[in-house]
Amino acid sequence: MKDEAGGKDGRKPLTQLVQAGRKPEWTGMPGQPGGIVSPPVWRASTILYDDVAHLRRAAASSTHERLFYGRKGTPTAWSLADALTEMEPGAEGTMLFPSGVAAIACALMAVLKPGDRLLMVDSVYDPTRGFCTQMLKSFGIETIYYDPMAPDLDAYLADGPIRAIFLESPGSLTFEVQDIPAITAWARAHGVVTLMDNTWATPLYFPAITKGVDIAILACTKYIVGHSDVMMGSVTATGAWFGKVRQTAYAFGQMVSPDDAWLAARGLRTLGVRLAQHRDGALAVAQWLKTQPGVARVLHPALPDCPGHDHWARDFSGSTGLFTFILDGGDEAARAALIDGLAHFGIGYSWGGFESLALPVDPARYRSATRWQAAGPAVRLHIGLEDPADLIADLDAGLARFRAAS
Repeated sequence: MKDEAGGKDGRKPLTQLVQAGRKPEWTGMPGQPGGIVSPPVWRASTILYDDVAHLRRAAASSTHERLFYGRKGTPTAWSLADALTEMEPGAEGTMLFPSGVAAIACALMAVLKPGDRLLMVDSVYDPTRGFCTQMLKSFGIETIYYDPMAPDLDAYLADGPIRAIFLESPGSLTFEVQDIPAITAWARAHGVVTLMDNTWATPLYFPAITKGVDIAILACTKYIVGHSDVMMGSVTATGAWFGKVRQTAYAFGQMVSPDDAWLAARGLRTLGVRLAQHRDGALAVAQWLKTQPGVARVLHPALPDCPGHDHWARDFSGSTGLFTFILDGGDEAARAALIDGLAHFGIGYSWGGFESLALPVDPARYRSATRWQAAGPAVRLHIGLEDPADLIADLDAGLARFRAAS
């Protein structure tokens, strides 16, 4: 992990993870010295006022980080949001959502209006593509998909202005790493808003706002929570966009449970040590897979032959636990034989928890601007916190099953 400068007060990111979002007014009692370590769970729907005048004053002023009504949040959620904002130097604030997809949808709705044109990376997470196809299209918003690795962005201006460009780097199935500084520089020059799904790296390994992104989105379900037991998303934005994101979230009634916010905040405190273990385990497994018969290619951003590796080496301070490998020939039945017999890998969607996962993926189904070609079927792995030696032995037996079935 590269040494990052940290926040404006000079604290390093690992220190921020421990200290952020723990304001004294949320961890102590008025007039009482000391306090508790973690902000407690504040559950509330109705907030009571001293009198009508008090209620009127509350309704006429900002409700940001102030008790007003349960839908606007309590200190439990504000603490997590503040901590995520602090992890993104240059950000104005963060809003929380009940899932990553909800965060993506609300961020797009905060930026776009009927008649707008959106550039969407072709390697994007499939539910994001589905939202564009189903919802944005119905609102009269055009989505244009672009090549993640060779975007001739000027060409899209010939048909009219572009309102926003969406990045996902690396792509969650095929792991292309985009040239984010170049894309954000182009966007600024043409008045285009930039949004990025930064779930893979998190702001710990890629502080997106400092790289020129206007709106950074996380599926907190993954690494922020870290325990596969909470659904949550977040949107962190610059001063130019945070107000609009907040207004849109309030209009759609988006909020998170204080219990879930508390669990996510607890997960955040250990993000640094967990990501280091995911990183090291995934690199060990990926490097081993590259040497194995039956494996045609390994798509891991930290490996030199991954598309955009040079961008990753320049812009990111670490890698995480999610990557894909391509089998050398074989068919669906042979791939299933590999996956079905694994002892240490679960079979399921999502990732970012402490447990390892294996998932059959078929990227060709989710492309429209580029063409996916590979030597054989693909398997996406999330490397959890288990001993890599056990995972390698498990995959070794799985590859033997694959070769026998091919």
